[in-house]
Amino acid sequence: MTVRAARLLHLLDELRRRRKPVRGAQLAESLGVSLRTLYRDIEALRGQGADIDGDPGVGYRLNPGFLLPPMMFSAEELEAMVLGARWVATHADPALAAAANQALDRVVSVLPETMRLQVETNGLFAPQWQSPQPEPWLPALRRAIREGNVVRMGYADAGGRASERTVWPFAMAFLDDMRLLAAWCELRGDFRHFRADRVQWLEDTGQRYPDQRHRLLRRWREHELRHRDA
Repeated sequence: MTVRAARLLHLLDELRRRRKPVRGAQLAESLGVSLRTLYRDIEALRGQGADIDGDPGVGYRLNPGFLLPPMMFSAEELEAMVLGARWVATHADPALAAAANQALDRVVSVLPETMRLQVETNGLFAPQWQSPQPEPWLPALRRAIREGNVVRMGYADAGGRASERTVWPFAMAFLDDMRLLAAWCELRGDFRHFRADRVQWLEDTGQRYPDQRHRLLRRWREHELRHRDA
């Protein structure tokens, strides 16, 4: 990556992190460049399709929707993407593993030749070990999380006692030896964690639960912190 490409990438990162317009002088100071260089870089990004509102003396704001060209990734970012995709391919269910490989192939296909070779000869690998067989309902769980749907399922606790649960799934952790679902449980009226290998059957109702996933995530984090500090 050239010095200028790296600088443009950093400028995009600065703009993405800010929800309100930021003055050019503040951006220039953050990037360690002159105002003249900052103004040229703003115009260069606009020329590449970045929807940046604002003018000198007023401030700048990046509107959503700009897709960063893959050739602007740094070497470390590409290594992180490769390692992440390889980890997903060995730890997730087959559908998600295939999606990770396809996404990586799509990025590699548009990289310049030198960077493509760097990815293809990358020496970072995820362990090729025999993980527990993925549960067949993992794709349905992931879809329910993504769409915010209520799920009904049969569940067996550690003692083998079975119960029927109606839950609002909002997160899933892929651990080395299990998949763990975080959800609001209507039966308990509280947050609960469910091991995917103890789910006996599962049905996505197709009905949205009466809350938003980001709010459930926030409440769950607060809940976990309170119990950790207790």
